[in-house]
Amino acid sequence: MSSFLPISASSHASQIDLVMTLVHILMAALFVGWGAYFVWVLFRFRSGRQRKASPSGATGRFALSTEIGVVVAEAVLLVVFALPLWYSQTAARPSDANATVIRVVAEQFAWNVHYPGADGQFGRTAVSLISSANPIGLDRSSPTGADDIVLLSEMHLPVNRPVIIQLSSKDVVHSFGVPAMRVKQDAIPGVLAPIWFTPTTTGRFEIACSQLCGLAHYRMRGVILVESESTYRKFLADEAALLK
Repeated sequence: MSSFLPISASSHASQIDLVMTLVHILMAALFVGWGAYFVWVLFRFRSGRQRKASPSGATGRFALSTEIGVVVAEAVLLVVFALPLWYSQTAARPSDANATVIRVVAEQFAWNVHYPGADGQFGRTAVSLISSANPIGLDRSSPTGADDIVLLSEMHLPVNRPVIIQLSSKDVVHSFGVPAMRVKQDAIPGVLAPIWFTPTTTGRFEIACSQLCGLAHYRMRGVILVESESTYRKFLADEAALLK
């Protein structure tokens, strides 16, 4: 089934794909099974053979064992595969010291990507400072704000290093979705929601808004550029030089 999915570009993508594959296999088995059952019912209980309907329903060991089998299959899928994956992805947040930490502020209809500067700290932001030239309201005069980097709908990440994205929204509910990374998280006004993953493949990957957010929702797209460590450091140095 992986051939029908977007490229797998994060460390946990294969686990997500496995669960999705198992879910589709179960649904396909149920579809075929129920389809065959309905065809059999149309033939077995046709009016020429059984003129009087029986209200008792399906009886016998086969019907009972089929129902039990479906319940067991769904329980195994949930308990053995889905819940452990969910727990591992929600509980195992990487340490900020080892990860690339970025803030992403969504708005109609763009993604504002905020990097801390060389000091590793985000500068102060304020609603009163927001303007067309300063979309996140960054206070450049604050002690830690002069060296911060802000990009529009473009994110650079180093390969094979965990990344933590602190996600928020300026206006309405958006949804940060990166199919190749198998991540999706709602961006809610007033809420700072973290999302994390580890890119494993260099290249260019699309950011899409997965929540209808207005008339121009269709063009709320961004790009993630996953690069080597040296290329990523050069990007940071080049952006820092533009601030001087």
